[in-house]
Amino acid sequence: MPVLVIAEHDHGTLKGATLNTVTAAAACGGAVHVLVAGQGASSAAQAAAQIGGVARVLHADGASLAEGLAENIAAQVHAMAAGYSHILFPATAAGKNAAPRVAALLDVAQISDITKVVAADTFERPIYAGNAIATVQSSDVVKVITVRGTGFDAAPATGGSATIENVVAVTDSGTSSFVGREQTKSDRPELTAAKIIVSGGRAMGSSEQFNAVLTPLADKLGAALGASRAAVDAGYAPNDWQVGQTGKIVAPQLYVACGISGAIQHLAGMKDSKVIVAINKDPEAPIFSVADYGLEADLFAAVPELVNTL
Repeated sequence: MPVLVIAEHDHGTLKGATLNTVTAAAACGGAVHVLVAGQGASSAAQAAAQIGGVARVLHADGASLAEGLAENIAAQVHAMAAGYSHILFPATAAGKNAAPRVAALLDVAQISDITKVVAADTFERPIYAGNAIATVQSSDVVKVITVRGTGFDAAPATGGSATIENVVAVTDSGTSSFVGREQTKSDRPELTAAKIIVSGGRAMGSSEQFNAVLTPLADKLGAALGASRAAVDAGYAPNDWQVGQTGKIVAPQLYVACGISGAIQHLAGMKDSKVIVAINKDPEAPIFSVADYGLEADLFAAVPELVNTL
């Protein structure tokens, strides 16, 4: 039976997490179909058709799907669920919002945050903030799954030639409505898609020092800015910069942790980074246990020196 991937997109382009989810779907066996649900999202559907390994793209276009309301997305997926053995969502804010609703409508258990497909009915997922890996086997007829993007390589964005099939969009459920959206504009790469991330912790001391010390380094490296939960809770950085179990899960090529002690919650969100550099004056800081390169130094002296050297 085919496998259905729910694409995440901004109506014009696909989000990177969709490509990782396609890789997970391919490992489940069966042909991979991708659902692009939105309004005026034909460009995203065309992009999905180019993904390597995708056999068919289902394009649902309608006003009810314009804002990606979870209730309407779930209704759309539920209407198409027959004939699919697996339904996969990226484990992003949007995916985690819609997937439980689909599982409830289908009366099946959701399998969350998988990092490996062992077999068509068996999956691995982290538990206890990533300190243990659970192997989960499901006997449900349809498996509803969210995929942790850092656990799978991205599928090729080009090279595919899937057919695009238009499907009827569901009517508005009437259970929620779109009120407004406030978006932060930034020239920096999106945190979950960035290849380099510079993060700061509670040791930054203030929002002013956070920006004054870390922004020049991020500018030099072309990096995204991140923060620990402690730094976010203290008001040093905005909530959408938070990296960790209750924030964003990242796995960049380079992660630079400045003044971050390395609490389990934070490590769960970044320990899959390819290279980890830690700057901390506490030699006992847990962050050094996962760092590839550690510098025991005062970050307020070391970071500006590093910027000057670069």
